[in-house]
Amino acid sequence: MTRAQIEYKKWLDDDRFSASIRDELLAIAGDQQEIEERFYQDLQFGTAGLRGIIGAGTNRMNFYTVGRAAAAYADQIAARGEEASNRGIVISYDSRNYSREFAELTARIFISRGVRVYFSTELRPVPIISFAIRHYGCVGGVMITASHNPAVYNGFKVYGEDGAQLPPEDADAIALAMEKTTDLPGLMEDLVEFDELVDLDLFSWMGEDIDQAYSDYLMTLSINPDVAAKMKHLPIVFTPLHGSGNKPVRRQLSRLGFSNVSIVTEQELPDGNFPTVELPNPELPEAMRMAIDLATSIDASLVLATDPDADRTGVVVRLSDNNYKIITGNEIGILLMDYILGAKQRAGKLPDDAFCVTTIVSTKLTHAIAEHYGVDLHETFTGFKYIAEAIKEFGDEGGGKFQFGFEESFGYLAGDEVRDKDAVVTCMLLVEMAAVAALENKTLSDMLDNLYERYGYQGEATESIYREGKIGQEKIAAAMTYLRENMDQGIPGAKVKSVLDYSTGHKLDLPSGKASQVPMRGSNVIMYELEGPSGKDWMCVRPSGTEPKIKVYYGIYGQNQADCDQRLADTKEKTLAYINDLLD
Repeated sequence: MTRAQIEYKKWLDDDRFSASIRDELLAIAGDQQEIEERFYQDLQFGTAGLRGIIGAGTNRMNFYTVGRAAAAYADQIAARGEEASNRGIVISYDSRNYSREFAELTARIFISRGVRVYFSTELRPVPIISFAIRHYGCVGGVMITASHNPAVYNGFKVYGEDGAQLPPEDADAIALAMEKTTDLPGLMEDLVEFDELVDLDLFSWMGEDIDQAYSDYLMTLSINPDVAAKMKHLPIVFTPLHGSGNKPVRRQLSRLGFSNVSIVTEQELPDGNFPTVELPNPELPEAMRMAIDLATSIDASLVLATDPDADRTGVVVRLSDNNYKIITGNEIGILLMDYILGAKQRAGKLPDDAFCVTTIVSTKLTHAIAEHYGVDLHETFTGFKYIAEAIKEFGDEGGGKFQFGFEESFGYLAGDEVRDKDAVVTCMLLVEMAAVAALENKTLSDMLDNLYERYGYQGEATESIYREGKIGQEKIAAAMTYLRENMDQGIPGAKVKSVLDYSTGHKLDLPSGKASQVPMRGSNVIMYELEGPSGKDWMCVRPSGTEPKIKVYYGIYGQNQADCDQRLADTKEKTLAYINDLLD
């Protein structure tokens, strides 16, 4: 029998598992492929915690796998002693199916181990839990969310005491503790029911107090608060895509004074089935369709969208011809970066030791912007936990003043009291920026055109190639191995100058064959530097850490947009077919 068959039988034969679990397992009896998918491994715990399809099995999100992760994290905190246990953790959740139930189970397990819990009275997004950890002085937090994944997913996202996602070494310690927990039904025994927790000294509700503190903090990050009084009727459309951004985003825009905010009513209320979209991901044009339709009907100037846990932000702007344009993640990033730095510099409020943070797969135009304003720019690996680590290293410990951070996958942060992507502050600053532009009879698209005139043009894109299930995971791993073992070949059809394997820091110059080492290493990314007139062209390949896909990024730069677009199209055509072949 395979590992999957053994585990399947173990779950089926153990009457301590719930009746619903048993019924679900009986329904797949004889379906060896489905049994294999559900049981071939334990759901993997990484720096993003757990994330997977909801269902019965060791490789699925359910009460038993969630309980296993919660117990491992709770034991880790309890082992630090009374002081850490008393400081406790924050628990919140988004609109996904079973999010509240998984959150309640997590609270029961933590309190059973003597760890204090601040439990959200209702769904609240990622930025608020990150802020709350720092506000209450907690040692960590748990957010039940699968971010922008399909409706069949949920997740268990873990935070440390700085309000950031766990670094790899801490996540590895939890994963190791999870491996030692084999009696999953035993985790549920002798737990106090959630309704009884509220009367215990270790339990506190997290409610309007944190909303007010967070909102007050965001108001301190407003750069041009007076502009709202002049442009309070600016027509704006917002959609929370059935998620947790509805209340905090609307509250913040209202506090700034913007009074003409229209909501996509079909997507306003929380719904874990996300009935109006295939994927609740503001990166995708199809997820923005209903918001664009509403904007068109009322001549709105700006469209904003947040994903279910409100850490990602999508933007659409109206053009001078009244058509609408979706702005890419990189474009949102450079707009915000230039706005924040420029406004502060003009006001004489840009610190001498200011710095920004971005990632190795985000636009390289950030270098030109940082140089223009005389600020430091730090690049990290993909993942906002790395941006948070840079804020800690160069800000908290190094004395610098963090201004802005972003990654191309629609995640942005201003201010340092939140240490994860924050769609609420992003929406606030975008509306403020749109109002500043409107005072000059311009749009964000006009501002973007101005940036390209000042800093150069780009052809940038991110392509995702999906491969589902166990077989897909194996194909993605095999493709990455092949690219590493054949670095000297580059990618046929692409004009590759050098290849850098960030897992080892090994760099190979193709014309000379000379090998070297770079200090930045430890991430499953392969970077290709390309020939081009700017000397800055690149592409890279990496597997997603949260979805069953491999991602291919492109950056082509020059002084002519049409040329950048053509060279990008040529590069994509020659490389995507090759990578798809590796995955087949």
